Amino acid sequence: MYFAKILLFGEYGIIQDSKALAIPYESYRGGLKKSDLTDELQRRSNENLKKFFAFLKQRAATNPELIDLDFDTFERDLNEGLYFDSNIPEGYGVGSSGAIVAAIYERYAKRKISVLENLTSDKLLKLKSVFAAMEDFFHGKSSGLDPLNSYLSVPILIHSKEQLEATGIPQKNPQGKGAIFLIDSGQTGETGPMVRIFMEKLKNEGFRKVMKEEFVKYTNSGVQHFINGDFKQMLKDVRHLSRTVYHHFKPMIPARMLDVWKKGMETGDYYLKLCGSGGGGFILGFTDDFEKTKEQLKDYKLEVIYRF
Repeated sequence: MYFAKILLFGEYGIIQDSKALAIPYESYRGGLKKSDLTDELQRRSNENLKKFFAFLKQRAATNPELIDLDFDTFERDLNEGLYFDSNIPEGYGVGSSGAIVAAIYERYAKRKISVLENLTSDKLLKLKSVFAAMEDFFHGKSSGLDPLNSYLSVPILIHSKEQLEATGIPQKNPQGKGAIFLIDSGQTGETGPMVRIFMEKLKNEGFRKVMKEEFVKYTNSGVQHFINGDFKQMLKDVRHLSRTVYHHFKPMIPARMLDVWKKGMETGDYYLKLCGSGGGGFILGFTDDFEKTKEQLKDYKLEVIYRF
């Protein structure tokens, strides 16, 4: 089974070569199965996998070094009722397509880089490149980070576009007062349109300055403080990120979340940030007092992913 992922830090900043930190989220998972496809969801999944198959075969024809799959076995399995059985919500920023890519690679890659190998930075970058080329089918343009995280099932720390590593994170404290949580925006989002908005904004010199001097700075700081277990400083970083997103990434925040986002900034009781590209799906929340925050956000569905 392949887990969902949470990008704790790095959304959009990663495009500007910031650090990023992604962790597996085991509450949501999926895996490849076969059936007679009498179930509508299974049939739809099989049809989507056939479209994915066609895309991968076409891409392999132009770049066989990158996409090197056993297409004969893949096609036979599709005709025998292959589908992806998953509870990972689609369009919610937690890597539903990444899990599919990881599962297909694991089953059909001819020269597979195994999770049991000594995963050097070069091997991780190779995997990331392969996964990016595969996941382009779903998003138009992918970083490959979601499938990499799902495939390895360990936290991934990205230092830059050319340097990444599997990393450890501080142990959760189940009795901890603070928490990182997901809040359901109540609507799905699409990665492609959000990324296009961001790339258009990057044409503006003022926005590029904000990215460099504020967003990338506090993203990098937030990653480091989280890994070091300095949650007090991490919350300060998230406060800055939350404000920057509110003022400069407003199209990425679902309209119904704007007021609650602003309230968190004003009270300092919690801070919200994008989970993935935004536009819908989950929003990430950070607080040093989850019980108080839970009461303030009682009208929303919350899921705790990390206690500290």
